[in-house]
Amino acid sequence: MSQPQKILSVREQIADVLRSDIISGELKPNTKLNEQQLAERFGTSRGPIRDVLLKLTKEGLLVSRNNVGSSVSSPLNPDVQKLSIGIRRKIEEFAVKQLEGRLTIDHFRQLEDIIEEMHDHFEGGRYTELTKTDIAFHQYLVELAGGEDLVNIWYPIVIRMRMNYKRITTSIKLVEEHRDIVNALKIDDTKAAINAIRRNIK
Repeated sequence: MSQPQKILSVREQIADVLRSDIISGELKPNTKLNEQQLAERFGTSRGPIRDVLLKLTKEGLLVSRNNVGSSVSSPLNPDVQKLSIGIRRKIEEFAVKQLEGRLTIDHFRQLEDIIEEMHDHFEGGRYTELTKTDIAFHQYLVELAGGEDLVNIWYPIVIRMRMNYKRITTSIKLVEEHRDIVNALKIDDTKAAINAIRRNIK
C-alpha cells in the first residue's frame, strides 16, 4: 500500500529540493548559496528563500555567517561522526523502550509501507530518495515515542550525519535491517529491536 502524499507548502518544497541537493552531494561542501539566484530558480521572492536557508541552517546542513551569507556545511570529521552515531543510537534505543507494547497494526502498516518505498527507491537507483525514506522510517519511530520534542533533538544529528552518505548506494542489506527492526517490534522484543538498530546505525 502506498503512503498518502503530503501536501507541502512552497517553503517545504524548496527545502526538500535543497536538502536533496546537499545529501546527494550535488551541492558540494562550502558552496555559497545566493538568495537572489535561488529565488529565480524557484520562481519566488527572497522572503521564502531566506526562511528556507534559516531552516536548513538549524538542521545543520548550512552554515550562516554575518555579511557572508549561507554555505553548505562540511561533512562531520570522523571523531564527531562517531560521537553523533553514539548519541543517535541512545535516542533511538530510548524511543524503542518507550514504544514497548504501544504499537498498533496501523503503526506497523505504516512502517512496512516506508520499507516498501525504500526497496522501490533502491531498485530504481534513487539513492537520495532512499536516504530520505530511511530517515523517515526512524523519524516515525522517534516521533511516536517522544513527539516533536524528541524529534527536535534527534533530527539535526541524523541529517548532518547523512551528508554524502555512501553505504546506501551499495547494499540491499540496508532495507533488510529495517525489516529486522520491525519484526522485533512486532513481538515486543525490545532487546532484539535495540540490537537491530545498533546494526543499522553505522
